[in-house]
Amino acid sequence: MARNPVLPTRVLLICAAIGVATGLIGGIAGWVTPILLASPLLFLYGLVLGSHVLPGIIAQEVLRRPFVALITHLIAALVSSAFNPAWALRFIGTALLFGAIQEGVAALTRYRAWGAWRFFISAALIGVVVAVAVFFAAHLGTMPLWAQITYLAISVLGPIAWTAIGLAVGTALSRAGVARR
Repeated sequence: MARNPVLPTRVLLICAAIGVATGLIGGIAGWVTPILLASPLLFLYGLVLGSHVLPGIIAQEVLRRPFVALITHLIAALVSSAFNPAWALRFIGTALLFGAIQEGVAALTRYRAWGAWRFFISAALIGVVVAVAVFFAAHLGTMPLWAQITYLAISVLGPIAWTAIGLAVGTALSRAGVARR
């Protein structure tokens, strides 16, 4: 008798489709990043980086299963890497970090709580990690105080805003029957 796999082919194909679509967005974010980092609008970087929450949010909203965020993030990172191969390790590192945070929050609820609040908690955690890491990596302490405060606020709110978009997309996909068995 055949065993039921942990992640059936149907689930993996949905993860792949979401990963490709969101990987295209990640690739565009990868193109925008160097331009933004070299401009006086550097403090907007958190908003661009926040777009990388989409793969896991959409996958978890549609499928509501363990590991779908991490798998979808990795597929999205591979697609994004095609746009900017020099940043492949950054895309994969971001995918692993964001996917692990999203899976971790879901695991804390034993993959049973799927309310919007849970997604926004993971988004806020990601925002804080992004804000702190980029603040020190980009030496934002040398910027005027208003830019530092704006950067920190945008870095935390960026992933939250992208999460709201991801939840809307995931809900629409679920209503369209993507996750039906």
